[in-house]
Amino acid sequence: MFIEGIAVTFDLVSLTIRYSCDNLFLTMAIVEMELNKIRIDENRGEQVIVLKEKEGERILPIVIGIMEVTAIKMKISGVNPPRPMTHDLFYNAITQLGAKIDKIIITKLENNTFFAKLIISVNSRIEEIDARPSDSIAIAIRAKAQIFVDEQVLDNVSNNIE
Repeated sequence: MFIEGIAVTFDLVSLTIRYSCDNLFLTMAIVEMELNKIRIDENRGEQVIVLKEKEGERILPIVIGIMEVTAIKMKISGVNPPRPMTHDLFYNAITQLGAKIDKIIITKLENNTFFAKLIISVNSRIEEIDARPSDSIAIAIRAKAQIFVDEQVLDNVSNNIE
């Protein structure tokens, strides 16, 4: 598969993604995570989702907006609104077009902002879509897709929490 002139291969056995360009290989190790808890701090006006390493103890807290936390809480609580919410609409559109949300990957942390990618398969292609982690997680929950974090991001954040 090519993304902007870069060949990308996925190796799910070792949970790595290899980007190749002109015989130069960069490997991104990714770690599977799960939604561990949602914290709402009314004093600070923040909503935080906490992802926990599926096969370990490291955590990744992410501050998100009220709309995203509401969308996540509604879905995990089994609340079905009478009309589709934005994340439901996006998920429904993707699936009705014949695509599948395979996973999401939180790829980097830059200037206190997390970045993520939705990994979507359509026909025999894999597409990466840039997205906010909060939206990605809300969509992953609807799609029952795996949630991953780049190992370096997790290491950096975990080291700063301790």
